Amino acid sequence: MVAPTVRGMRLLHTSDWHLGRCLHGVDLLEHQAAFGDHLVELARAEQVDAVVVAGDVYDRAIPPVEAVDLLSDLLARLAQRTTVVVTSGNHDSATRLGFGAALMRERVRLRTRVAGLDEPVVLGDGPDDQVLVYGLPYLDPTTARHQLADPGDPPRMPERTHEAVLGAAMDRVRADLARRRAARSVVAAHAFVVGAQPSQSERDIQVGGTDAVPARVFAGVDYVALGHLHSPQAVPGPDGSGTCGHGPVLRYCGSPLAYSFAETEPKSSVLVTLGRAPEQVRTTLVPTPVPRRMSQVTGRLDDLLGAAGEPFVDDWLKVRVTDPARPPDLVPRLRRRFAHLLVVQHQPQEADVSAVPPADRPGADPVRVVGDFVAHVTGTVPTAAELAVLRRAYEDVLRAG
Repeated sequence: MVAPTVRGMRLLHTSDWHLGRCLHGVDLLEHQAAFGDHLVELARAEQVDAVVVAGDVYDRAIPPVEAVDLLSDLLARLAQRTTVVVTSGNHDSATRLGFGAALMRERVRLRTRVAGLDEPVVLGDGPDDQVLVYGLPYLDPTTARHQLADPGDPPRMPERTHEAVLGAAMDRVRADLARRRAARSVVAAHAFVVGAQPSQSERDIQVGGTDAVPARVFAGVDYVALGHLHSPQAVPGPDGSGTCGHGPVLRYCGSPLAYSFAETEPKSSVLVTLGRAPEQVRTTLVPTPVPRRMSQVTGRLDDLLGAAGEPFVDDWLKVRVTDPARPPDLVPRLRRRFAHLLVVQHQPQEADVSAVPPADRPGADPVRVVGDFVAHVTGTVPTAAELAVLRRAYEDVLRAG
């Protein structure tokens, strides 16, 4: 007898939207809305069975009203196409994000509470065609360890580490899986897993000196949809592969937009196809729209205002100017050239920025000390006229008391 064919269940894994975030003072809400349009169209085109959002939906615990409105609209549009499973991250207020979760029974499932984290969202019709999606909210070890304590006299609490509380949460998930005997399972979690590479724009989640979680914590499921790190990447298991032995495929989808100049990799969501067996988990990165390229450029001001700066005039830009002395009106001149300039640094090539300026010795002339600092910063010894300005300023301060 030929075994029945189980169709591939298709999920769209995304995370770290950070709605309401600014980039060096630039409001990103318009670009985040464009990503939302892209996500709705992708869910429609790929006919996904669910969209899984692995935390950090908002950028802060009390988001701006415009970010709340954007999320409300986006969830409503996604729910017209598919089921949406949303978990909370370390940037979110679990209570605020989870408001109304009890009212959203069908297409929008908010998972922001420790209680009920082992109650999955069931996708599919029959046991052989089901996928169970467990949404784990971000688990702060200080508070979650009390909620995850094993009953007893006295109760046994996990240690105050991310590994311990996530391990206790996964024990509950595995126990539920054993009762249900489902064919396939997915966990959405917001954590820093050993072997992954952070960027510069994530908020540290270190608690008690221990923030990393080993991949083995997630053993027993097929796919782990990870959030927190902003670079898309697969996470190696203990054997160095992309899986945990016969356990899950672990992957970060990354943030949909770049939130620092260190994030140079393409941004994406992950399209996940789950077959019947663990080895039939397939992942495909789907690029997200890039609102504006982020670039860094270094050089002398005259060169940057000329041909050397031409490729960067439409970019979000970080500029390091290497002229020996800081050019006058540096920022205004750069802004006239680069409309989307975000960061300006003056760092002369001749200057040793790692050197420590001379210490303020007892009895040292304060003007000379300031002059040494100017030389350290600019790479150029102050002129006699500049020293005279510094001395007048110092004497004015003395007279003012």
